Amino acid sequence: MVVRLRLARFGKRHAPVYNIVVQHARTARNAKPIEVIGTYDPIPKPAPDGAGKPIKDIQLDTVRAKYWLGVGAQPSDPVWRMLAMFGLIEPRWPVQRIKAL
Repeated sequence: MVVRLRLARFGKRHAPVYNIVVQHARTARNAKPIEVIGTYDPIPKPAPDGAGKPIKDIQLDTVRAKYWLGVGAQPSDPVWRMLAMFGLIEPRWPVQRIKAL
């Protein structure tokens, strides 16, 4: 069975928070995942220094993401873009890279 890296929505109405999860491809979006490897908050927060662009919070366990990619998990398009930002896979489209912790 195909395993996918994708987003599962949580949070309140008009205030979504997404978990980056590993799930079988044919399960529902919010079904119990095999593993949760990160979170994504799409609501921009003000920059820490008060100046500059607002930032969106992305937390990702890069070691587990590399493992799942190595065993053949297929990322969805939004997760593909996030993994490309962290430098784990080649981007389909040009993106800005961020430093992984």
